[in-house]
Amino acid sequence: MTKTLVIAEKPSVAQDIVRALTPVAGKFEKHEDHFENDRYVVTSAVGHLVEIQAPEQFDVKRGKWSFAHLPVIPPFFDLKPVDKTKSRLNAVVKQAKRKDVTDLINACDAGREGELIFRLIEQYAGGSKPLGKPVKRLWLQSMTPQAIRDGFDALRSEQQMAGLASAARSRSEADWLVGINGTRAMTAFNSRDGGFFLTTVGRVQTPTLSLVVEREEKIRKFISRDYWEIHATFGAQAGEYPAKWFDPKWKKGEDVEARADRVWSAAEAQAIANAVRGKQATVTEESKPTTQASPLLFDLTSLQREANGKFGFSAKTTLALAQSLYERHKALTYPRTDSRALPEDYLPVAKQTFEMLADSGMRHLAPHALTALNNNYVRPSKRIFDNSKVSDHFAIIPTLQAPSGLSEAEQKLYDLVVRRFMAVFFPSAEYTVTTRISTVAPHSFKTEGKVLVKPGWLAIYGKEAADEVEGGKDGDKGQNLVPVQPGEMVNTLQVDPKGLKTKPPARYSEATLLGAMESAGKQIDDEELRSAMQEKGLGTPATRAAIIEGLLTEKYMLREGREIIPTAKAFQLMTLLRGLEVEELCRADLTGEWEYKLSQMEKGQLSREAFMAEIAAMTERMVKKAKEYDRDTIPGDYATLESPCPNCGGVVKENYRRFACVGKPGAEPCGFSFGKSPAGRTFETAEANALLRDKKIGPLEGFRSKAGWPFTSEIVIKYDDEAHNYKLEFDFGDDKKGEESGEIVEFEDAALGACPICGSEVHEHGSNYVCSKAVPTAAQPTPSCTFKSGKIILQQPVEREQMTKLLETGKTDLLDKFVSMRTRRNFKAHLAWDKEAGKVNFEFAPSKFPPRPGAAAKTVAAKVGKTSTTAKKAPAKKAAAKTMAAKAPRKAAAGKAPSAALAAVIGAEPVARPEAVKKMWEYIKAHNLQDPKDKRTIVADDKLRAVFGKDSAGMFELAGILGNHLGGE
Repeated sequence: MTKTLVIAEKPSVAQDIVRALTPVAGKFEKHEDHFENDRYVVTSAVGHLVEIQAPEQFDVKRGKWSFAHLPVIPPFFDLKPVDKTKSRLNAVVKQAKRKDVTDLINACDAGREGELIFRLIEQYAGGSKPLGKPVKRLWLQSMTPQAIRDGFDALRSEQQMAGLASAARSRSEADWLVGINGTRAMTAFNSRDGGFFLTTVGRVQTPTLSLVVEREEKIRKFISRDYWEIHATFGAQAGEYPAKWFDPKWKKGEDVEARADRVWSAAEAQAIANAVRGKQATVTEESKPTTQASPLLFDLTSLQREANGKFGFSAKTTLALAQSLYERHKALTYPRTDSRALPEDYLPVAKQTFEMLADSGMRHLAPHALTALNNNYVRPSKRIFDNSKVSDHFAIIPTLQAPSGLSEAEQKLYDLVVRRFMAVFFPSAEYTVTTRISTVAPHSFKTEGKVLVKPGWLAIYGKEAADEVEGGKDGDKGQNLVPVQPGEMVNTLQVDPKGLKTKPPARYSEATLLGAMESAGKQIDDEELRSAMQEKGLGTPATRAAIIEGLLTEKYMLREGREIIPTAKAFQLMTLLRGLEVEELCRADLTGEWEYKLSQMEKGQLSREAFMAEIAAMTERMVKKAKEYDRDTIPGDYATLESPCPNCGGVVKENYRRFACVGKPGAEPCGFSFGKSPAGRTFETAEANALLRDKKIGPLEGFRSKAGWPFTSEIVIKYDDEAHNYKLEFDFGDDKKGEESGEIVEFEDAALGACPICGSEVHEHGSNYVCSKAVPTAAQPTPSCTFKSGKIILQQPVEREQMTKLLETGKTDLLDKFVSMRTRRNFKAHLAWDKEAGKVNFEFAPSKFPPRPGAAAKTVAAKVGKTSTTAKKAPAKKAAAKTMAAKAPRKAAAGKAPSAALAAVIGAEPVARPEAVKKMWEYIKAHNLQDPKDKRTIVADDKLRAVFGKDSAGMFELAGILGNHLGGE
């Protein structure tokens, strides 16, 4: 019998598919890496299992990056497995190659990235020739069982997916060409003077960075101006009301900061105030009704923006929460969407969703759902239901499944989506807006009042939102106005000029940066117009969060509160790209055009060949510009440092590569300079000032060795006798030099706690925390203690409060920024005092995924305990022993000698298999060998590779593998 292989993107989705198909296709049998019944084999990837690479003959590895080997534009791409998921790839390929598997179903996420994940696996499985098995596409908008079954009833054909597949491959290859060639070309340019200055660029990440840099440049260049407003209080028979002076003849001109209510001199403002003070005013007013419709339904970008503004969630966090609500809780529809409308045939589903919400027991939401049903609000509307605005996915809305067991953050996001979904069906909010002009000839004062008549959709958001009126805080809008009788003259009770300053544009937050990416940098406030522009945006809703995170990881940007601030490294990159005239990587609107062309390709309106030819031409031009640039420096807007030259006291100025002394006024430069980016880490201007002032700075993170390894160090400026000048050096904090020289140390900081070895005070000293008796002091010139612990360990800063905690309690909190020297992966651990070793060591938190053998042992122990309490005739110990003997295999009770390979991991003592598994897990945790993305997979180091016979193994394989290494078991 032939079978169909279903490949999902993640194991959790594979399980959902099996649960949904079981009632209609029969029960599935579970295997280690797949599920199977008479009709289907269901397996899954874990995200990307395969990535593209240049064929060996066209590629050049790191260490040989130079212009001689660029550009790299291979005629085709090879595939390579992602190292950490090789075993999963092999398992999926094995199922794809089965002779009884005659066709495939692509059940990866419904989007460009999901299409690419499947296509690369299929290509890899085929090897040198196509796999040749027909493919259908499962396209899921919701993860409820019924939605999955409906998806299987409406599978899409290979032809229907051809455009999306072409766009997916083209996006991947374009990013590779621009990223690899751009990064290598800019790295080669920046490393000309020696060292390895990694300079990453990307087709989408670099134009995004340019938006942030351009905004920061405007802020830095902004010169604040003083202006004045004139605020008055008028008295009518019915009471008082506020007003603000304005010029009714004012028209918008070239001065972007001019406004009708601003005057630019204190004297003019005072003159207006003096002219009207104590006088009577005539009043005219106009009242008119106005309405405000609810915002559109959420797509991913608008949801990320709203969640960032309301809760401070990063774009990455919002995507992860939405994905969890979609996959795990089945509570939201597919989140990675760029659509803000629903299909025109979705009205019945919308009604059913309101019915679910009304009956859900969610007290804060159910009453509004009931109101909508009772008042027949759920009706056809082109603003909500519009096929022309739905591509492959529709807007994010709640599913028919009421969630339970949500985390606090998940609940917040779910509520946000549900309220927006309900609001869009509710009537518009209705206001009465009154504009009152009070005139003391020739001066006019304006007052605006806005009264909510019917809350409409605002009722869903509560009283606070309904009362909140834009501008109400300014004192000239939003208030309920006291009435003025027709023809009544009012008195000017108080009038005061108010001095203010113009403000620079605000820095980007993630919310505003996502909006700028969506519109390719164009300032578009209108929601409908922005929706029309988004096809030409930077990246896609699914990738924008990752782009922002990538720029933060590469230290091109920093988060400070909710603000995003570009670093010196970002300014240096933009200076370089502008100087080289590589416009494509600087201008967001140009890169937005590439994204638009990819969306055209998805619709079959543009050929893959034409797009890739443009990308190749862009790549060649970018490399050529960098290669042929022949001037000594790059033109740019450079800083002058406040601190003087340490050698001659002259002025130190920045250029593209260095901070250099330009001499005192009228004198020649003394030759002092230092590189702006030693070991690939760029100095901020404030850091360079501090370095000159104090002759040292640090320890600083983010340096890279010539081989690309990250490291941390202090930087010092020392006098060089041979050069007769100062030069910059790394200082790795080897405090032994000071100890050996006998130089007396004086501690200026407060003690952190008692030394765990001798009980003396522990202080900061250089790049370490040390016992006061571990260095020469006036009280004890000869050190007698050995306690010392670094202030930065494997790139994890150890703050003073953490060291205090370690000295008080024996260990720090769980720290999460350690970076393994072997794997370069992040890991979490406590730092703890190891009394036996006499030093600070790692202590790892218990795994969330305990090994199955251990769990089995606990079950046996539980059964033993139960038997011993119920056995009346036999003593408790004998009953327990008999039960253990019955439950446990006899061989496991006796120890067996481990093989040489296994002995290298757990020791050479004879051991039973459960004990061997336990020791193996201790080794795995101590060396952080669980795959961070799939804790059930163990990534082998050299010792484990000898035991496993392969690069990785599943958690449940361990017992079987170890049996082969225990005395012939």
